[in-house]
Amino acid sequence: MKETRFIEQNKKKWNRFEKLSESQTKDPEELSSLYMDITDDLSYAQTFYNRRTVKVYLNQLAQRVYTGLHIQKGESFKKVLQVWKISLPLEIYRARKNLLFALIVFMVWATLGAVSTHYNADFPRIVLGDMYVDITNENIAKGKPLDIYQDESNLGMFIDIATNNLRVAFLCFIFGIFFTIGTHIFLFQNAVMVGTFQYFFATKGLLITSFLGIWIHGAFEISAIVLAAGAGITMGNGWLFPGNYTRMQSLQLSAKRGLKIMLSLVPFIIIAGFLESYVTANYLSLPEWSKWALILFSFGIILFYYVIYPAIVARKYPELVNAEETVNTFPNKGFDLLKLRSLGEIIADTFRFYRLNFGKMARINLCFTFPLALVLVYLQDVHHSDLLATNHWFDWSKQLEIMLGFGYTGLQDYLVNFGWSILTALVFVSVSYTFSSLGQPYRTKDFFHFARSRFIGVWLGILLLFYALSIPSWWWYYLILFILPLFYINGAVAGIVSGSFSERFRLSWKYSVRSYGNGLLTIMLFTVIMALFAQPIAFVGSIHDGTLLQDPLYPDLLDMACEFIRNICYKLEWDAWVISNIFRQLVYLSFLFFVLPLWIVAIHFMAYNEHEKETASGLRRAFALFGKRSRVKENEADYEA
Repeated sequence: MKETRFIEQNKKKWNRFEKLSESQTKDPEELSSLYMDITDDLSYAQTFYNRRTVKVYLNQLAQRVYTGLHIQKGESFKKVLQVWKISLPLEIYRARKNLLFALIVFMVWATLGAVSTHYNADFPRIVLGDMYVDITNENIAKGKPLDIYQDESNLGMFIDIATNNLRVAFLCFIFGIFFTIGTHIFLFQNAVMVGTFQYFFATKGLLITSFLGIWIHGAFEISAIVLAAGAGITMGNGWLFPGNYTRMQSLQLSAKRGLKIMLSLVPFIIIAGFLESYVTANYLSLPEWSKWALILFSFGIILFYYVIYPAIVARKYPELVNAEETVNTFPNKGFDLLKLRSLGEIIADTFRFYRLNFGKMARINLCFTFPLALVLVYLQDVHHSDLLATNHWFDWSKQLEIMLGFGYTGLQDYLVNFGWSILTALVFVSVSYTFSSLGQPYRTKDFFHFARSRFIGVWLGILLLFYALSIPSWWWYYLILFILPLFYINGAVAGIVSGSFSERFRLSWKYSVRSYGNGLLTIMLFTVIMALFAQPIAFVGSIHDGTLLQDPLYPDLLDMACEFIRNICYKLEWDAWVISNIFRQLVYLSFLFFVLPLWIVAIHFMAYNEHEKETASGLRRAFALFGKRSRVKENEADYEA
C-alpha cells in the first residue's frame, strides 16, 4: 500500500484520538480500542515506512494512548509518584543483571581487602592511611572506637558527608562511559576499603561493635555505591554491546537507563548522610536492639525497592519490560542556515552539528592548531620551570595561567598570550570553514584558500573576546559575563559573512548588540555545560594546599592519575612533580581543543540567526519553494541544507 493511501485510510481514526486526547473526559474503552488500532498501524508503518514521518507520528500517538490508559490524570505529585512506582522499578528490573554483577564484584574486592589485612597487618595503613589508623587506635584505647565520627557541628558534618557521597556515587556512575573501566576502578577502591576497614576492627575484637556503628549509615551508603556502579556498567555496556543500534544510539539509551537508576539513589544517599552525622555520631547512647533494627530495616528497604518490587512491577506490566525503545531513524539531515532558531534550537543544533562534523574540525585543529599550541606550552614550561616543580592551590587555574601566559610576568608571557590569540582565531576559522563546506569532504587546499581570505578578519573580530577572557582577576569575570555579549559573535560574523572587512565589522557589532539577551543566556549555558564536561576528569573544586605533601581536598580522576605517575617517577628517580604537572597540562590542552569548538559552533549559529534577520534570505527562498513541498511525505526541499 502506498504511504499516501495508508494515511488517507486512517487519518479519521488518528484525528479522533487527537480530539479525544484534548478532552477533559476520556473513555477508557475507546482509548483501549484506539491503543490496539494505533499499535497495529505503528507496526505496519515500522515495516513499510520506517524512515518516514508517519512512523514517528504514530509512535508519538501510541505513547500518548499508553499514557491515557495507564497513568491517571492528577496533580504533579501523582505523576512523580508514578515514576517511582513504575518507571524507575522497570529500569532497575531491566538492569538487574548489571546490578547483581556489581554486587558480586564488590563482594570479591571486599573479601580481597579482608584477606590482605589478615596476612598483612600494615595493609590498613596503605588503604585507610596512617593518620586514620593512628587516630582509630587511640580511640580504641579510650573505649570509643568510632569516635572519629564525632563532630561539633552535626549540620556541617551532614552537608559535607552528603555532598561527598553524592560525588562518589556520581563519579562511580559517570566513569562507566569509559567502557565500564572507570566504574570498576571506583568499585575496587571502595570495596577494598570496606573489607579492610571491617577486618581491621575484627582484629581488635570489635567486629560487632564496628558493624553496629558503621552499618547504621553504611546500609544505604554502601548499597548506593554498588547500585551506582551497576548504573555505570549499564551505561558502559551501551558502548560495548550496541546490539541492533549504532553505538551512539545504544549509548543514548543505556545512559538514559543509568541516569534513571541514579535518580532513585539520591534520597538514599541523603538519608545515609543524615544517619551518619546524627545517628552514628551518637551510637554509644543507642541500645543494641535499636541499632540492629535500624540496620535490618535499611537493608530491607534496599532489598525491597531494588530486588522484590521491580520483579512485581515487571510481572504486572510485562509488555513494558521488553518494549523496544525508539530512536531517531531519520537520516542525518543537513542544516538549514537560512532560518531563525530559538535558543533551544540553537543548543540542540549545536550538539548535532558538533557530532556530525567533529571529524572535520578535529582534523584541522590536530594538524595545525594543536602542534603550534604544544610549542607555546613547551616555551612556557621552560620559562616557568620553577612553577612546574610544585603544587598549587587551584592547580587547573595555575596551569592554564602558565600555558596561556595569563600571568603577564614578563615579555615572553605577553608574546605567548598574543600567539594564543592567533591559535584561537584559527579554531574559529576551522569552525567557519566547516559551516561553509557542509556536505563536502575536507580538502586542505580549500581550507587554506578559505583561511587566507577570512583569517585576518576573524582574528581582529575575536581580539576583544580573547583579551577580555585573559585578564587574571576574579572580580573581572563577574563583570565580563555581562560585557561579552556585546562582541562575542564578532569573529563568527567575520568568518561567515562576505564583503569588505569594514562591512563585516559594522555588521558584527550590530548583530552582537541586537542579540544581547540570547547571547548572555548562551554564554551562561555553555559555560555551565563545559564546566560539567570537565567535572568527571578535572573537578573545578579540586583544591590543593600548595605544598608537595598534602592530598587535594576533593581529588578527581586527574589527581589520581597524577599521583600514579608521581609514584612511578619516584621509583625511577625522575622529577615527579614536573612530569605530573606536564601531564596535567596535556589533559587541559586536549580538553580545550575538544570542547572549545562546541562553544564556537553555538556562536556561529547565533551569527547566522542575526544575519538571517538582516537579509531575510531564508524567507525569500521559502517563497521560491512555495507549493513545491509534498503534503504527505518528505521531498528534497525538506532536506535542503
